[in-house]
Amino acid sequence: MNFSHTAMSPIRLLAVVLIGAACAFGSVAHADGNDEQPFLTENDTAMNKMMGSMTIKPSGDVDHDFVAMMVPHHQGAIDMAQAELRYGHNEQLRRIAQEIIVEQQQEIAAMRLALGQPLPPSVASPDQPSTASPAAAPPMSHSTMQMQMQKDSR
Repeated sequence: MNFSHTAMSPIRLLAVVLIGAACAFGSVAHADGNDEQPFLTENDTAMNKMMGSMTIKPSGDVDHDFVAMMVPHHQGAIDMAQAELRYGHNEQLRRIAQEIIVEQQQEIAAMRLALGQPLPPSVASPDQPSTASPAAAPPMSHSTMQMQMQKDSR
């Protein structure tokens, strides 16, 4: 039996599961009376942006299409982890969020390099204040960024 027209791709299935979990989490958190609306709003924005960006028109190149869908998926994880860093309080989860940011950025870079695509310029995360203008500051390596985030979380 051919289910190609009705079966959901693993990426779409994962996205549906993640959206359902986010909605369930939001309902439970709201029911508990927690004042976490800024986090939920930011997380919802990240999820919607990710889902919209993952919907692509197939190009005929499986590798290109894979990267075109995975980059926004990884960026969504980065955006969600940044929301945890802004609003979360659990130090273990904050460290995990920092690791997610670094690892997902590295995977985005690796996928783009594998296709010969240019990398975007390095910039500080929006939740980290910059002491100099981006033009004056040298690009920060992933290991330097991770060390800085660990130092900032102490």
